[in-house]
Amino acid sequence: TVRVWNLLTGQTTAVLTGHTDWVRAVATTDLHGQPVALTRSEDQTVRVWGLASGDSVGTFLNGHVGVVWKVAVGDLAGTPVAVTGGVDRVVHLWDVAAGSPLGPGRELMKHEDAVTAVATAVVKGRTVAVTGCLDRTVRVWDIATGRSTVELRGHTECVTAVATAIVGRRPVAVTGSVDRTVRVWDLATGAAVGEPLVGHRDWVGAVACTEVDGRPVAVTGSEDDAVRVWDLAEARCIATLHGHTEGVGAVACTEVDGRPVAVTGSADHTVRVWDLAEARCTATLHGHTGTVTAVACGLMDARPIAVTVSEDRTLRVSDLGSARSLSVLVLPDVPSCADIAADGTIVIGMGSEVVALQMESSARRHK
Repeated sequence: TVRVWNLLTGQTTAVLTGHTDWVRAVATTDLHGQPVALTRSEDQTVRVWGLASGDSVGTFLNGHVGVVWKVAVGDLAGTPVAVTGGVDRVVHLWDVAAGSPLGPGRELMKHEDAVTAVATAVVKGRTVAVTGCLDRTVRVWDIATGRSTVELRGHTECVTAVATAIVGRRPVAVTGSVDRTVRVWDLATGAAVGEPLVGHRDWVGAVACTEVDGRPVAVTGSEDDAVRVWDLAEARCIATLHGHTEGVGAVACTEVDGRPVAVTGSADHTVRVWDLAEARCTATLHGHTGTVTAVACGLMDARPIAVTVSEDRTLRVSDLGSARSLSVLVLPDVPSCADIAADGTIVIGMGSEVVALQMESSARRHK
């Protein structure tokens, strides 16, 4: 089912049905000017949901065999496209509006193992998908042709997280791995940018990119309990943020009062807010009683907020300026994935349900 809840009141405003098995991946995009969510379920379907209306826009067979772990969205000549990858090692491309594969030959070449991370970027005017894998490689795919353009090799263990950024006008991918390193790759050439970024003492499970004082940075969370900030142009660690007492598996970046901040979720049940320019913790958000599995940031009534979900089956909305809890929703199941739409609607997958949580109309997305 799909539930639509109001974040401020906690009331259910709509309940829709569709998926018949666990929802494992979710992503959001725009379709004909309206925000939509794409959800992938173990019932072997991908569904497209209109977030404004709450209606099911379309359903199509996903083409995968087994669980799909990751979904990302991009744009191809004005057409929203979805990229999916999972345990069957195959990367698929989908026309969101048509609810069908993106033309012949769009089942991309297989990785040698399960696909664990997906992102999109624009390289020389062409939209590409970037996928990380248990086989230790990262591949770049031209969405228009369905062909792999470069293969990025260097990690010695599986790739667990991928984000994209612009460094010196070059589009790059930033990847984290079980090998404890963070690597930066030139997406046009496939060449490594600098040496591997080392410092984490355990595997890197989360990566997000932003800017600090006009310089591109990556923020990484690790099972070593630390959050690190890396200057991507100089390929060096500029801050190590300590405070969490267990692994950090969720990272998001936004701004508070015009200052760049990172918001991190941990297995220690807390959420921390970090001023990236001053490399210090400005707030610790308490309340969750389980591992925080996802963090999303946005605006509500012009206030910067963080939305966090946890294995304790709760969703919390917190004001980042005052570090005050605004609302708590009890979820019917453990959340498995989350994303935030352009209009600020939070979409969560849990069990066989998809939950769309609506903010005020003024809400907008932050990365």
